[in-house]
Amino acid sequence: MAKFQSKNTPKKGVGAEIRQALMTGVSYMLPLVIAGAVIMGAARIGASFFGVVDIWDAAYAASDSALLRLLHSFDVIGGLGLFLMLPVVAGYIAYGIASKPGLGPGLIAGLLAQNLGTGFLGALFAGLFAGYLVRWMATTIKLPKAAASVLPIFIIPFGATLITCLFILYVVGDPLIALNRSLETWLTDMSGTNKVVLAAVVGGMVAFDLGGPVNKAAVTTALALLASGIYDPNTAAQLAIIVPPIGLGLASVIWRSAFPPSLHEAGKASIVMGLVGVSEGAIPFVLARPKLIVVNVIGTATASATAVGLGAVNKAPISGFYGWLAVDSWPIYVFSIALGSTIIATCALALMKMEQRGQDGQN
Repeated sequence: MAKFQSKNTPKKGVGAEIRQALMTGVSYMLPLVIAGAVIMGAARIGASFFGVVDIWDAAYAASDSALLRLLHSFDVIGGLGLFLMLPVVAGYIAYGIASKPGLGPGLIAGLLAQNLGTGFLGALFAGLFAGYLVRWMATTIKLPKAAASVLPIFIIPFGATLITCLFILYVVGDPLIALNRSLETWLTDMSGTNKVVLAAVVGGMVAFDLGGPVNKAAVTTALALLASGIYDPNTAAQLAIIVPPIGLGLASVIWRSAFPPSLHEAGKASIVMGLVGVSEGAIPFVLARPKLIVVNVIGTATASATAVGLGAVNKAPISGFYGWLAVDSWPIYVFSIALGSTIIATCALALMKMEQRGQDGQN
């Protein structure tokens, strides 16, 4: 059984331990993000040359064009990489806390969180809960010496996985799903209010949890209103999907020294993911520095409100660059993307430098 804390090892504070576990999860997740983003980006960029903006649609698997079938396969492969992102980050957060025994419960609970649609918040809860539960079980449960081998090979894998999954299903999952429904109702009720305020709210929600329940509530409501001929929420949502990954990616590429080495390659992948309309490219940065959620919300809300307020209208559920020129008043739309990305990049750099100065002062 793995040893969780050596007698000679200084005990870490809970905050420092959680941060290190998060960075462990991020470091193991990054190869999936990079591989998935680049393959998916190649598929969507290649398809755009043929005027295809929805290469992910399953109908292209039976296309008469062999090249479109291949590009669709690329998109599916890239999507699989991104689908594994949250289970892996949950598994290795648990691993960072409880070593190898935490990996199985964390992976399975992270996959459950993924399937429930709880986003990175669900994966975060899954990894932390599994890690601390496994460590507690390993240090608390005492068995006779003859039966000691049962603990790591049966009791912990079975018990920790079941308890963590029940926690995600009934403690984390249900409230997040209920939150999703209530936010959808609230946004629908807001559709008759000032369009700039609505755009800022939708943009901030999309950027808040990057594919989680708050994000899904905003995007789902925007698409529902789009079908009714109400375009402003969709304009705000589609723009908000791409601004955080582009902004954080630019910050890490331009000011490389301000970010930990584990995020250097993530920045390039994040830009690609943003350009093709995948908001999850920003997740590694937010997991490493949760304060960046505030930066994302501010920059994206500003960008969405600017685009809608100045008259840009996106009438299609397309966020990637291949759909920008089809937007009414597209120069305003592109300007708003640049504005929001610049705000996020600048604020992220300032935040990272402040933290760096604080750490230097403590040392």
